[in-house]
Amino acid sequence: MAGWYEVSESAKGQFRFVLKAGNGEIILTSELYKTKASALNGIASVRTNCASDERYEKKEAENGKFYFNLKAANHEVIGTSQMYASKGSRDDGIASVKANGAATTTKEVV
Repeated sequence: MAGWYEVSESAKGQFRFVLKAGNGEIILTSELYKTKASALNGIASVRTNCASDERYEKKEAENGKFYFNLKAANHEVIGTSQMYASKGSRDDGIASVKANGAATTTKEVV
């Protein structure tokens, strides 16, 4: 099963999207956007940038967990992964974003 995007509105009227893998697991979460249109533009940016290795910034948190940011060509963060216990798991997460990021299905969560 292919991945998909979900767009939701926060209690304060802001929007975010998540990219889910085919198994329903969240693999990338966006920042909060002021408008739904901006969140949809963020999804378009993931689709554009997810295949390029140089767009992934691999990080280690202060607690020793690993994560990554997907960045646009202008170096702005498009989305952030969950925390992973190992570098290998983080790299598997990147592979999942590469595999699912071009998804064309977008669902609205109410």
